[in-house]
Amino acid sequence: MSKELIRLSNVTMAFDGDVVLDDLNLYFNDKEFLTLLGPSGCGKTTTLRIVGGFLVPTSGDVYFDGVRINDVPPHKRKINTVFQKYALFPHLDVYENVAFGLRIAKVPEDEIDERVTEMLEIVSLRGFENRKITTLSGGQQQRVAIARALVNRPRVLLLDEPLGALDMRLRKDMQSELKRIQQAMGITFIYVTHDQEEALAMSDTVVVMNEGVIQQIGTPEDIYNEPKNAFVADFIGESNIVDGIMRSDKVVEIFGRKFDCLDAGFAPDEDVDVVIRPEDVDIVPFREGQLTGIVTDVTFKGMQYDIIVDFKGFKWLIQTTDYCAVGSKIGIKIDPDGFHVMKKSKYSGLYGDYSSYSEEYEELSDPDADVGGEESSDDKEVAEDENA
Repeated sequence: MSKELIRLSNVTMAFDGDVVLDDLNLYFNDKEFLTLLGPSGCGKTTTLRIVGGFLVPTSGDVYFDGVRINDVPPHKRKINTVFQKYALFPHLDVYENVAFGLRIAKVPEDEIDERVTEMLEIVSLRGFENRKITTLSGGQQQRVAIARALVNRPRVLLLDEPLGALDMRLRKDMQSELKRIQQAMGITFIYVTHDQEEALAMSDTVVVMNEGVIQQIGTPEDIYNEPKNAFVADFIGESNIVDGIMRSDKVVEIFGRKFDCLDAGFAPDEDVDVVIRPEDVDIVPFREGQLTGIVTDVTFKGMQYDIIVDFKGFKWLIQTTDYCAVGSKIGIKIDPDGFHVMKKSKYSGLYGDYSSYSEEYEELSDPDADVGGEESSDDKEVAEDENA
């Protein structure tokens, strides 16, 4: 069983009366890779800075190993930080950058050598000891910054968007590298990012935040497959989010049609949000479809096509290896496990319609698009997608 290491209890942070964190309750386990994920301004970096001691919360408490540390300064916490700007010393070589903190602490020379060598081995930089910082790639510089932070043997490493300056290929390489380093060191990593793919790839636990409030906590699989509300469903991956009615346990109605699903525990005829991931939709011949619509846009993505389909004015994204021409009428089928039903929230109606996927959609909308083979009625008004 995991041991709790850090706890934020009823933490609120306000700047000039503007609340950035609102009564946050969150704990971090020992040896856990936990990611704070959310859009800019959601409070994730503020949370990180409170854990690191760079900010004192307006109210609430911070505990480390059961001891309240609100007033403990950063240099006296067993916590180190790696920022997006690595702040390495350009006039020092790799070895001396990593050794810097140990020299400040007056650690004996033979121990410095042993610990620096150990850290360079862990971050795959053995043989780079005498290299100047200015000759290193971005990924190598990041590894130096991580080695410098870890050489002091902290219990926790905080990482604030450390991959932000790297290109996509290097980011993916460093995601694997960071997870490997965390496991090799056996310490807690608390990682901040707005990149959902990054969070899913590396984390044991993901904390999704928005507007200073935690929206959901769970494993990457839980967050993706069982989002708690429309914000989480939209922020983590691509989602079609439609209005539905939970007619009974395991029966949900969308577009006036009933579908078998796996969800239960809702009130009879409760209004709900229904998430259908683009990869969970099967394209079938028009007359065989549970729903039918018109293809309005096709984008080739290498491994798949991203296809936008108009169902009575609500545009869905479908990801498929089957090509469908723009203007073609298609049918779709969705298996019961392809539906995820959520309670209505303040985010309902804001996301999940791909009308803004292309600027051309306003001209492409076809008022005669059919649903389920029945005569079409007036198209429902579609909420503007605020996630464009």
